[in-house]
Amino acid sequence: MLINRRQLLVSATGAATLATPAFAQAWPSKPIKLIVPYPPGGSSDIIARAISQLLAETLKQSVIVENRPGANGNLGADAVAKSAPDGHTLLLCDVGALAISPSVYTKLPFDPSKDLRGVTMLAYSPHMLVVHPSVPANNLKELVALSKKTDLNFAVTAMGSAPHIAGVAVERASGAKWIYVPYKGGVQAISDTMGGQTQVLMNGMLATLPHVQSGKLKVLGISKKTRMPLVGNVPTLAEQGLTDFESGTWQGVLVANGTPAPIIARLNAELIQIIRSADIRARLAGQGAEVVTMPSAEQDQFFNRERSRWAKVVADAHIQLD
Repeated sequence: MLINRRQLLVSATGAATLATPAFAQAWPSKPIKLIVPYPPGGSSDIIARAISQLLAETLKQSVIVENRPGANGNLGADAVAKSAPDGHTLLLCDVGALAISPSVYTKLPFDPSKDLRGVTMLAYSPHMLVVHPSVPANNLKELVALSKKTDLNFAVTAMGSAPHIAGVAVERASGAKWIYVPYKGGVQAISDTMGGQTQVLMNGMLATLPHVQSGKLKVLGISKKTRMPLVGNVPTLAEQGLTDFESGTWQGVLVANGTPAPIIARLNAELIQIIRSADIRARLAGQGAEVVTMPSAEQDQFFNRERSRWAKVVADAHIQLD
């Protein structure tokens, strides 16, 4: 049942809102910066630009999307973590990457679990395992066999990213062998795989599906426990022998820790209303993304579970970056 926006807002803010009415009413008092810590064109950027205008309309303030890529999203995330905790600087990113970074980076300048607070998750899209159309493999088993006979370059959207670690997990679980080629974002990784410079790629479905539909990439599997309606004939990786395997791109909004609870509650309510709107939901579904929302505290708990889950994969694969 869809909850009325006003009801959701009242129930979420509760006594905290009543305790600081003047403060809550004063926000936002200036334009809001929505930082996407990746290059334009990726899953996070697609969602940020889909919701920014609607968020601006409901908050009656400009919402400026700012791409600040670098270090697998850590530069942009660090900027938000160190920003004034007043609700005027938001982070929209793949929460999976933030959950993985503490295990991968030896000199991370911030602690995601302490310096950032979740507002809400927005969407989930599974990873697609794709290859260049010339690759003579039509499923995971054939790809694994091919990888043992010839060198296969695996495009990494960023070292230490969720798609990278998912690719490592697939390699280790299936017995495949490939050579990792790092990029500074998903767009260039996709482009080079379409061009044949790299042969294999794992990436979020939201950004990858259009190139599968155009025939420029060939999909071999979906990293979800159940098949996706948009590509219902494509088996999951779990069906192809990787029991219970699931990975994907989880887009969420976070703010600096210390941001007042009434502001987080208001953002949570407004963002959920926007992302659940018929137009946005249909647009994302048509690109392979599911709307997934949750309360702030639940998002923080999800974040911690993901961090524990992927820490083992990182440790077993001995992946570490400065």
